[in-house]
Amino acid sequence: MASTPEARRTGARDRDSEGRARNARPRDGLGRPLPYGAPGVPRQPEGIVRTPEQTVTEAQALLAAGRPFHAHEVFEDAWKSGPGEERTLWRGLAQLAVGLTHAARGNVTGGARLLRRGAGALEEWAARTGRERPYHLDLPGLAEWARALAADVERGAAVDAGARAPALRGGEAVPGRRA
Repeated sequence: MASTPEARRTGARDRDSEGRARNARPRDGLGRPLPYGAPGVPRQPEGIVRTPEQTVTEAQALLAAGRPFHAHEVFEDAWKSGPGEERTLWRGLAQLAVGLTHAARGNVTGGARLLRRGAGALEEWAARTGRERPYHLDLPGLAEWARALAADVERGAAVDAGARAPALRGGEAVPGRRA
C-alpha cells in the first residue's frame, strides 16, 4: 500500500501496487477505520479463492472472534469467485455478516435491514435450489437467527458481535464464543 504522510496532507488517495484506490488506514475489529499509525487488527486479504468448506470455517472463526466485517470479506470472496448459481447464497451470508457489523456498531436501521435482506436471500436460494444445508450450513437456522437479531436491535439491544455470532452450521458450538 503506497501511503505517505505527504500524500495524506495533499489529499492523494491511498493506492495499492496496481494503482487501485485502497484505504491504508488500520481498522478495528468491526472494520471501522482508525487513525494512521494506530494499532489495528490484521485485514483479511482480498481475492482469495477458497473451497466452500474453507470459506465457512474461516468465516465462522472470524464471527466467533467478534470480527463480522472480516467474515463478510471472506464471504464476498466466495460470492465473487464461486459458481454463478451460488452467488445468492454467498451474498446472503455476506449480508448477514455486514448486518451483524452494523448492529454491533450501533447502526439500528442498517443492521436490521441487512440482517433481514440476508435472511431473505438465503431463503430464496434454498427455495430455488431445494438445498437447505449446502456445505452443512443451516440456512433456515441462520434466517431465524438474523430476524431475531434484527428484532432485538430494533428494540434497542446493544450487540456484542462475538457473543451474538451465529453458528453457521447450526447446532455445533461456535468456537471461541463468549458467554
